[in-house]
Amino acid sequence: MFRAENADISDRDTGNSSLAGLIRANAGANVYRCYQCVKCTSGCPLADQFDLTPNQVMRCVQFGDARVLESKAIWLCASCHTCATRCPQEIDVTGVMDALRIESKRRGVPPGIPEISKFNDLFMLSVKVFGRVYEVGLMAAFNMALRKPFRDAKLGKRMFKRGKLKLMPHFARGGGGGPVAEPGSRAIGYFPGCSLGCSAAEYGNSVKSVAEAMDLELVEPKGWVCCGSSPAHATDPRQAKVLPMRTIAAVEKMGLDTVTSPCSACYSRLKTAEQAVRQDGKVEKQVGAAIGYDYKGTVEVRHLLEVIVDRTGIDDVKGRVVKPLSGLKVACYYGCLITRPPKVTGADNAEYPVKMDRLLKALGAQTVEWSGKTDCCGGSLGITKPETAARLMRRVMENARGCGAEAIVTMCPICHLNLDSRQAEMGFEQEMPIFQATQLMALAFGLGPKKAALRHNLVDPQPYLRGKGLLS
Repeated sequence: MFRAENADISDRDTGNSSLAGLIRANAGANVYRCYQCVKCTSGCPLADQFDLTPNQVMRCVQFGDARVLESKAIWLCASCHTCATRCPQEIDVTGVMDALRIESKRRGVPPGIPEISKFNDLFMLSVKVFGRVYEVGLMAAFNMALRKPFRDAKLGKRMFKRGKLKLMPHFARGGGGGPVAEPGSRAIGYFPGCSLGCSAAEYGNSVKSVAEAMDLELVEPKGWVCCGSSPAHATDPRQAKVLPMRTIAAVEKMGLDTVTSPCSACYSRLKTAEQAVRQDGKVEKQVGAAIGYDYKGTVEVRHLLEVIVDRTGIDDVKGRVVKPLSGLKVACYYGCLITRPPKVTGADNAEYPVKMDRLLKALGAQTVEWSGKTDCCGGSLGITKPETAARLMRRVMENARGCGAEAIVTMCPICHLNLDSRQAEMGFEQEMPIFQATQLMALAFGLGPKKAALRHNLVDPQPYLRGKGLLS
């Protein structure tokens, strides 16, 4: 009889040669703890698209069925961490999916979804060559690899007109260091991530405007490099830790105790890497050797939402409001990675967070109660499998609309771009404005539409705001 509880890999494996052993060694997950409660599958937003559901993937690994390496499921996984968050045995199911992708490539198994594998490889190549993701170059190379050079040409044209694309790459080499603020100042390390200067220009510009208005000094490490995002942990677990730790080490060298990122993916990668280095001596040595620095563990990684609500404070925000957002009825959309997995983020309410709601209420807006707060938008599937991601995005938007929201507010560049750019593909006749929270903060602070960077939004929010009397 198969016994899942407290089963040890050594009972069934010879060394680390089996799939379960490899996953235990590389991802730290004991798949034999899975007793098929199916919570991972019940919560997975893509389970209906998988050829093997998450619990079936786990079962295959338990029995050493290597055919799982040929499945589409391990490639289609969006890394939303819903499965890991809800697993009663605290198994990192997302990490298992990563380990299976990596093992599949190591054995030369053709990827179940070739375009996702190709995108991951091209993403990491871009980071290797430029230090940061060159978005225009990455998309051009990806479309050429698909033999569809004009794929998404209309979207690219819209983004270019809105100032969301940069034609020339930026070279970064991770020199580290940089200016250190005077003692007692409101200075923190700042990691904007690759997209805030390009495809998420509305976010990057409004963050700077709001930080200046709040006397919050955001200090970027000199020559920071990409965190690796999802392609790193899906292809190279070493780089998934080394890349973020270069930034964290640079912040520590600058004498700052906090680093924040407005990008949820960047925040997740920084937080995960820092935690891994602090908790695992072997990882600490490997990363230290790679970056040439012994991390002292003095830096706290926080999402920008946490910095604004917890560190700066809601009262501070309220005190700066000169033009309350009265009449705005919005749904606060957190996406996957601001709160999940809670073992990493430390979030109190991973399934139903409220910090962004508190922030928007402080600005004078009305927030709706809805169940889609942490649903997945598809992440990078918006690029690799847009038709699949569109199904997820439609669920999010239908949920928000059904609960009375007139607009959606995010604090994630990926969520914003997916929802802001694909509404026509979702079949909506009337487009809904998608805001970054910092854009609405800028308006409420009286900074005006230019500082709020409204011109960068693909769905023009200005008619909606004029209708509410918030723009002249």
